[in-house]
Amino acid sequence: MRTRWRARHILAHQDGGHALLRDGEVVWEDDTVVYVGPRYDGEVDEERDLGESLVLPGLIDLDALTDIDHLVLDSWAGPERGKGLQWSLDYFTHRRRDVFTPEERATVRAYALAQLALHGITTFMPIASEVHSSWAEPYDELVDTARTARRIGLRGYLGPAYRSGVNVVLPDGTRDVALDEAAGRAGLRDAVRFLDHLDALGDPLLTGVLLPCRIETLTEELLAETGRIGRERDVLIRLHALQGLAERDIIRRRHGLTPLQLLDKHGLLSPRLLIPHTVLLDRHPSVHGEDRGDLALLARSGISVIHCPQTSLRYGEMLHSFRAYREAGVNLCLGTDSFPPDLVRGMDVGVHLAKIADGRSDAAPAEHYLEAATLGGARALGRDDLGRIAPGAQADLVAFSLDDVRDGVMDDPVRTFLLNGTARQATDSVVAGRPVLVDHGLPGIDLDALRRDAQHLFERMRAAYSERDTERRDTAALFPPTFPAFRGAATGARR
Repeated sequence: MRTRWRARHILAHQDGGHALLRDGEVVWEDDTVVYVGPRYDGEVDEERDLGESLVLPGLIDLDALTDIDHLVLDSWAGPERGKGLQWSLDYFTHRRRDVFTPEERATVRAYALAQLALHGITTFMPIASEVHSSWAEPYDELVDTARTARRIGLRGYLGPAYRSGVNVVLPDGTRDVALDEAAGRAGLRDAVRFLDHLDALGDPLLTGVLLPCRIETLTEELLAETGRIGRERDVLIRLHALQGLAERDIIRRRHGLTPLQLLDKHGLLSPRLLIPHTVLLDRHPSVHGEDRGDLALLARSGISVIHCPQTSLRYGEMLHSFRAYREAGVNLCLGTDSFPPDLVRGMDVGVHLAKIADGRSDAAPAEHYLEAATLGGARALGRDDLGRIAPGAQADLVAFSLDDVRDGVMDDPVRTFLLNGTARQATDSVVAGRPVLVDHGLPGIDLDALRRDAQHLFERMRAAYSERDTERRDTAALFPPTFPAFRGAATGARR
């Protein structure tokens, strides 16, 4: 079956990079692009005129939130209140539990994956908070995530998160990691079992990967086993690392190494490794404030950095800098990591953070960020058929409407869209040639019901923080409102 999209702007691919095509057409047969250009003269079975739109390669989110957002609760906490948002040692030892039932977790995942599709993401690698689970992610939960991804039509790189320990607050208020090594080993067995499940399923849109949690929550044994299995199975590994000073201090205290040295020790630095955030290198002001070789090591190893600029900004961090990482030869790709899963807002934030980091307005132009969201993600996945609109590539496409007066005047369509727009302007998408987003909606998905269910579950999640807090503060203390509640009708009249 041949399908054609027409649009005012198409980001086509030529000579190894993106190129803007005005008043163009893209045609695909089944799951593969067969034509990109000004006018296609052949027969098609279906066609769509998208008008004043920008058609991009499907966006690739490699740290995609598949949960209810928690950043809305914890990104504005001061030091004392922030301690209450971690597990207490007592909760870890005696009282940890699942806040949600398996059925409720399935609803959470359906809500989150629908959000990804609504924001123009076509390929995702999931990230979920384990703060409201009894440990990490069980096998059955990822089986359900795979079912939901298939129902919506997204391309997913999936695996259950696993860990040997969890960040806790000790009775004296300091931070550490409490271990349950048996749970870590069981989690890795589940991860391998899930690789086998996806192999048996044989769905070309679903690929098994290893997704261990944060580096400080893994024992050296679990790190080494993860590396060994990644090499033996030739699968990707994503590991959150180099995120902050607390992580660095814990690893130096426990292993006598920096996080980067620990990764190197266990043979994890290779093109199979994807590291979200990766902000705390030697050049970071809180470490040495100068380049002592960390970037060169990352570039030589071939790892990919998953840059999450919007989340980094909300937690008061940034890369030092996007330009330096790129010029060193590090493959940069993008993730959202929090709500909203809006890579367009993320790219805009990243462009401006880079200006601050480097002190120059052209530090990281818009096109470099869009390359990271498409070609960089494809390189990280080892897929030269993704992230581009060219004959032979997978028909993963997303269209963003540019016809709203609130978008402002148009200069370059990519630069203007990233500066003035958001991913909520996504109208249509296809993955492997099959429609996912159609006229702003997801066929067969009741978005109103998901919204109601998600709000109810969020209230449950929010209330459960109190039982984990070392001081057992209630939600009013942990999450004070921006302004006090209005107490009654105002009296009197203005003269």
